[in-house]
Amino acid sequence: MDSWSMKQTIQVRVSKGERLFVATCLDLPVVTQAATLGDLAVRFREAMGLHCEGEMAGALGTLSAD
Repeated sequence: MDSWSMKQTIQVRVSKGERLFVATCLDLPVVTQAATLGDLAVRFREAMGLHCEGEMAGALGTLSAD
C-alpha cells in the first residue's frame, strides 16, 4: 500500500499592534499573538494543532515564518 500526503496552503495575516504581532488565519477561526515573529510562528503552529486536533498534524511541520 502506497502512502501519500496532502499539502494544504493556509493563509495567515500577520499584523503588528502597539506591542504585539498578531497572526489571524484567513481560512479557519485561529488567532494568536506574540512579542516576536519567531514566537508568533511557534504559537500559530500550536494553535493550529489544537484547532485541528491531529487532523492536519503532519502538515503543520511544513509551516514557516517567511
